[in-house]
Amino acid sequence: MKLQISKWGNSLAVRLPVECTRSAGLQEGDIVEASITPAGAITLIPERNFDKAAFLERIARLHASMHMTEPVVENMRQEERY
Repeated sequence: MKLQISKWGNSLAVRLPVECTRSAGLQEGDIVEASITPAGAITLIPERNFDKAAFLERIARLHASMHMTEPVVENMRQEERY
């Protein structure tokens, strides 16, 4: 994807297409860490604060979707694959 560099005040800027921001989960006001490789590649990495409550909620949903019925558990114990 080719992007054009534009002047923004005394700086230069690149507009990110909405597809990029959605895929990265970015919203207006989010902070990204920019790094430049020796080859000149620019990488933007979203800064994420760890949200313990959201993490626990995601784990609970995942756990609820994993149905471990008694026959499955018993079969695992018999075959000692745990």
